[in-house]
Amino acid sequence: MLEEETPRMRFRRHKGLLGTAERVLLICIPLTGIVTIFDIFLSFGKSVWIEQYLAVFLGLIMGLVPLLIPARKGAAGDRLPWYDAILSALGFALGLYVVLFYPDIVMSSGLTPPDRTIMGALAILFVLECCRRLLGWALVIIVALFILYGHFSYLLPEPLYSRGVPWVRLANYLYLDPGALFGMPLRIVGTTVLAFVFFGRMFFSTGGGNFLSDAAMSVMGRFRGGAAKASVLASSAFGTISGSPTANVVTTGFFTIPLMKRTGFTPHFAAAVEATASTGGQIMPPVMGITAFLMAELLNMPYAKIALAALVPGVIYYIGVFIQVDLEAAKMDLRGVPRESLPSLKKVMVENWMFLIPIAVLIYLLFVSMLDPDIAGLYTVAATFIISLFKKASRVGFRKVMTILEGTGESLLEIGVIVGAAGLILGVMAVSGLGFSFSLALTEIAGDSFILLLLMAAAGAIVLGMGMPVLAAYVLVVLLVSPALIKVGMIPLVAHMFVFYFAVLSFLTPPICLAVYTAASLANSNPMQTAFQAVRLGIAAYIFPFVFAFSPALLFVGPLPKVLSATCLAIVGIVFLSFGFEGYLLRHLRWFDRILSVIGGIGLMSPSWGARGIGAALAVIVLFRHLGKGKKPLFGSS
Repeated sequence: MLEEETPRMRFRRHKGLLGTAERVLLICIPLTGIVTIFDIFLSFGKSVWIEQYLAVFLGLIMGLVPLLIPARKGAAGDRLPWYDAILSALGFALGLYVVLFYPDIVMSSGLTPPDRTIMGALAILFVLECCRRLLGWALVIIVALFILYGHFSYLLPEPLYSRGVPWVRLANYLYLDPGALFGMPLRIVGTTVLAFVFFGRMFFSTGGGNFLSDAAMSVMGRFRGGAAKASVLASSAFGTISGSPTANVVTTGFFTIPLMKRTGFTPHFAAAVEATASTGGQIMPPVMGITAFLMAELLNMPYAKIALAALVPGVIYYIGVFIQVDLEAAKMDLRGVPRESLPSLKKVMVENWMFLIPIAVLIYLLFVSMLDPDIAGLYTVAATFIISLFKKASRVGFRKVMTILEGTGESLLEIGVIVGAAGLILGVMAVSGLGFSFSLALTEIAGDSFILLLLMAAAGAIVLGMGMPVLAAYVLVVLLVSPALIKVGMIPLVAHMFVFYFAVLSFLTPPICLAVYTAASLANSNPMQTAFQAVRLGIAAYIFPFVFAFSPALLFVGPLPKVLSATCLAIVGIVFLSFGFEGYLLRHLRWFDRILSVIGGIGLMSPSWGARGIGAALAVIVLFRHLGKGKKPLFGSS
């Protein structure tokens, strides 16, 4: 889960004793997590409240943000202003207060002494300031509106009316209650996500990223549009490990976008391919970024079940992207990359086969041994470290391990701040009953129309997610919207997956689509043109949530024969959708044939056998009109 390079470029780099202290504190973030995950304190007969560890974790983050992130853009990067030094000390103190006094806080729960109220108010303001520095104003404004609602909800009409929470009680609750700042989102990040960020850093630092890129190019490069196909394959592999679509774009796009442009793809298409493939990594098992771990906790089910449910939609998403890339290459008569310019698959595998071991270990531990994800992640880190020792170029020594730990701490700064803000939102919703009120409002507006409720939920997820990381968007939307979907009979897993998909799609959907903007900047293409092309390439992700909302079999809910039939029809359906949206089969399609292909594809994916029959008939008509008349073989090579 590698974070974007852009935040790293904003980091101050101090020299001397202060710089050394910053590096040590960054290293302490993952080290304290490892100690907690393995319960090392128990070996010494000591027990620690999980909230005390989370206070250490968040305190380190809040203390480091003022040290490393300037208060405004353009500020000097090598000097520490006096006010940031004071803020840093305050950030550490806010965490230390909970570490030292948490047992007493538990014993006197419900009391609101002045010191707790003051520290609570400061903690809320501090989290908001960290959000502003790292993420801009969008999340700050949203969290502030929630907090204001918590107090002023008595001024609102039904169904959003609530009695309102006094400021003193609100500050204490949001700071110290296990359901707020130090609640589940922070716990997931401080354990599971920490382990997988560490794994991602270790894997890429030892050369695993280069292995994935070279393997993708050696497999796909020789086919027409091979550079784009390799981008899809590499970005999907990177994306399952990376926790950020934009980070994935930056990591793989520097290589794949120029290569796609050199082989004939237009800049906006090359950028759209990279953005779409990178975003899809969030919905593709086994890792699915970091949000799936939180989903497992919210649903109280094993992570393996979440990953299995996401498998079919994730695969079909990439099938749709892959087919459209191939059809675009056929339309433009593009050829593959010359064989002599491609890495040899045999050589890549002979020299780097050991990088398959950590991935296999991770899959085994998660889906066979059913270990907790945090333990599985750390064991996979150990496996990656061990295999790196067998090759001199990838060998990890003490100094490199320290660098990896420091990079892990840097990556966790932004994620930790995000879930701190998410904890505040959770706390407000719990203490005010907003989740119930908002769901009631949605169901009243939608009336008896399930489709209208789904459309409102999808639009809300995309709009609320724009400009925000996937994790924050998911938390916000799932707490507000999914109760309404569950209330009208949707299975909780399906409801969560529905809003999760559209939270992810905020990275592709204009006008605020961060993954697209990042890719467009690398390709020097028009952002809006790139965004609309990305929406077309990722069309499966926009349609599929509505499909599995009516047909949960696509999420492995139900008997296996029903799952298999729904899956096969959905695959055929996305093929014809791709024909229609790309406007090409074996030759250019006329507008009438494109409409038939789109309607036929949607019909094939429908849960209704009548609609499936109509879809199949339309698909046959399209094939009959075009088979034998094409100029180029479908999905052909160069």
